[in-house]
Amino acid sequence: MGALRHDESVGQLVREAREAKGLSREDLAKELKLPMRHLEAIEADDWVSLPPGRPRPLARQLADRLGVDLEFHTGAFQIVPGVRELDPPDPRQERLERVVMGILTVASVLVVLWLVVPGPSLGRKPAPNPLAVLSKPTLPPPPAPSASPFPVLGELLPEAPLNEQGALVSLRAMDTCNVRIEPEPSQGGQLLARTLRVSEPWRLRVKGPFTVQLDNAGVVNVEVAGRRIAHGQSVGETWSGRFDAEGRWLQPALPSLPEGAPPPDDDETEGGTKP
Repeated sequence: MGALRHDESVGQLVREAREAKGLSREDLAKELKLPMRHLEAIEADDWVSLPPGRPRPLARQLADRLGVDLEFHTGAFQIVPGVRELDPPDPRQERLERVVMGILTVASVLVVLWLVVPGPSLGRKPAPNPLAVLSKPTLPPPPAPSASPFPVLGELLPEAPLNEQGALVSLRAMDTCNVRIEPEPSQGGQLLARTLRVSEPWRLRVKGPFTVQLDNAGVVNVEVAGRRIAHGQSVGETWSGRFDAEGRWLQPALPSLPEGAPPPDDDETEGGTKP
């Protein structure tokens, strides 16, 4: 087509190439399925008449069909309004980017595996150091229990059901209950009284024969000298039980029954008295 003149434009290049190939505007517009007014606007370099964003794509479409190398006519194509097209990607740059991304992916997977899966040394206990075992201070053995009847500081006394201090009495209430523990007058003991609250234990030792009185016996668990006392009373009922010096429950003797009489109820066989 000869050397490029400085006053040549894309419209002139397209028009000259169309005329050189013997194509009319109607035939070219029909072949490319373009409106006639668009083809006329391009050949007249009337870019304002084209839809926004379409001048460069339409000019390149016509140039490709007519064999016009716009890369050679760079100065003319730069005048066409619109966003400048990006250069085609470099294959070598694309290969380099893929290699770098593959390396980063493999490295990320290895780091995750190293953090999640413990190594063989993490799950294995270290072998004991003989020097550390020899240098570790040993604690002295605990002292033997004292044979003295008096408690010693730091010594845990066993809760014997019965010892020389008397029988062990253990009371635990599930509701409020007034308790009276009265030793026999011959023993010269002191009357003990206490109001038990919910889940409040009371443990004490009583020496010699004594009497236990409860005003709400159905809510109290009674244990004397290691034996649980089944007094059989209900909530709100009173109960009184006598015990000897060994903590044995002194239940009243059952009356003799005439021959053929029915046996007494369970409540009657239980010790204690009802109001």
